[in-house]
Amino acid sequence: MRFQEAPVPGVWIIEPEPRGPESDWCARILDVEELRARGLDVDVVQCNSSFSSRRGTLRGMHYQAEPYGEPKLVCCLRGATFHVALDLRPQSPAYGCWHGTVLSAQSLRTLYLPPGVAHGLQTLVDDCEVFYQMGRRYVPEAARGVRWDDPAFAIQWPPVADGGARLLSERDRSFAYWGIAPTARARRRSSRACSGAG
Repeated sequence: MRFQEAPVPGVWIIEPEPRGPESDWCARILDVEELRARGLDVDVVQCNSSFSSRRGTLRGMHYQAEPYGEPKLVCCLRGATFHVALDLRPQSPAYGCWHGTVLSAQSLRTLYLPPGVAHGLQTLVDDCEVFYQMGRRYVPEAARGVRWDDPAFAIQWPPVADGGARLLSERDRSFAYWGIAPTARARRRSSRACSGAG
């Protein structure tokens, strides 16, 4: 397994190293000891999956408020999806910054997100399935979200293929704007290393 830390501190992209021919391979996609060696919380207590039948479906930006912050491992089992990690930790040097990456069934990449980092995704093709391994159980009263198009963060989502419209749930459309402090906005704009897609 290969580990690459994203520009947002504590966010990691994990790539397996398949063995065997393309038609008949195997790969290790979770190694608790390797995760713990990097200080990552890996006590998985709940697994979830989501399915989206149409490209351009956008989910997010979701997180759980403290003290119920949830670390998570996210991978794409079918299709291809663009994922965003948004740093909402006030004491983080990357507060207000985001990083985007593509996960797909072909690449087998996994995204690790620590507590305090909001997550969102957009499907790039039809019929996408995403699998989540959660380090804390879902607590409905602690569930929070911020708008996917909040100008305070200026997340650069990929255009929908064929010029289609993005599809969002009513819940995701109803999230309020974050209202990030002006000093943090300036810090986000001046720190290009902590934003963007890769």
